[in-house]
Amino acid sequence: MYMDIYAIQNVPPSNINRDETGNPKTALYGGFLRSRVSSQAWKQSMRHTFCERMGKDHVGKRTKNAVQEIVDAMLDHRPDCDEEKASKYVTLIFKAIGVKTKPSKRAGAASGKPATDYLIYLANTEIDQLALLALEWMDQGKKTAQKPDSDMQNTVEDIFHNEQAVDIALFGRMLADAPDLNTDASAQVAHAISVDAIRPEYDFFTAKDDCSENDNAGAAMMDSVGFNSSTLYRYANVNLTALCEQLDDIEVASKAASVFAEAFIRSMPSGKQNSYGNRTLPETCIVVFRDNQPINAVEAFEKPVRPSEDKSISQIASLRLIEELHRIEKAYDEKPKHAWVTSTIVSSDDLESDEQLVSLTALINQVGAETKNELKQCEQNR
Repeated sequence: MYMDIYAIQNVPPSNINRDETGNPKTALYGGFLRSRVSSQAWKQSMRHTFCERMGKDHVGKRTKNAVQEIVDAMLDHRPDCDEEKASKYVTLIFKAIGVKTKPSKRAGAASGKPATDYLIYLANTEIDQLALLALEWMDQGKKTAQKPDSDMQNTVEDIFHNEQAVDIALFGRMLADAPDLNTDASAQVAHAISVDAIRPEYDFFTAKDDCSENDNAGAAMMDSVGFNSSTLYRYANVNLTALCEQLDDIEVASKAASVFAEAFIRSMPSGKQNSYGNRTLPETCIVVFRDNQPINAVEAFEKPVRPSEDKSISQIASLRLIEELHRIEKAYDEKPKHAWVTSTIVSSDDLESDEQLVSLTALINQVGAETKNELKQCEQNR
């Protein structure tokens, strides 16, 4: 069972996702320049909603300072524990699965302490269980300089396999030095692109020194920054069956599906928000359940949308998306099992009889309820 999520979202002048030059990211599509927001930027923003809605026991942390995170958890369990000694046992844990650590050279509190070469995604429950394991090895007097044996390796791997976080199950985890502990992502998030062709623009600005002499009329600084405005087409899907298998809990998987839908719809990457105040909600959101394959309907916008006298770009794009989904359904016999629409500019007359126009709250609740029903049905059919 797959969940497809589509959104049409108008964004005013903004620079929410910058490239290496500091300008908004773009892409060529259909032969025209489009605004683009990377999937990585939007997923990072979505993860904040997971923490709020799911609770810390169901989410994780992505960091190079995993050693220190586990040491801090050891100190929470045993405040009188020697921090330097604890760090050596955590390093032994990572050595058991082949992950190398070395003293951090970055400035800050963790400078000089062991860190991994790359970002590691750890569930909060994994951090806690690994901390308890390190304390156990410390009590047993295991030698931190020794080469970990197979039993030690298996113990650490069991923790990684048994303690699964929702955001890791959804977005995946890759450990280059321990591929057996990798987690395949059950969600796919497309780069958002504008339905309309855009033209890069630049804002020249100055700043005055509040403490300068009264006779100094010049600016203390001058600079320019790129921006654009656009209406974005956004798409993501979740393999609900795979998500349930990874979490091994229908209730948690059902809640995760509804939280994913809410997070996708409500989130906004934070780039330069204080400068542009570009926080918007989508004009139209469509959530569809399919039992065959996920379907991205981006081809609806291969030809850029242009406004008309009586319809905005967002309204035309919303209607074009709905029409494209109907065409796909008829041409490929892809009749969805469920379909919900939340929109400020689309009416029920624009939908087919089995498509429900609902509020966002109702959509989120129904996604959770139908995910639970479908997963239970899948379990009974095995």
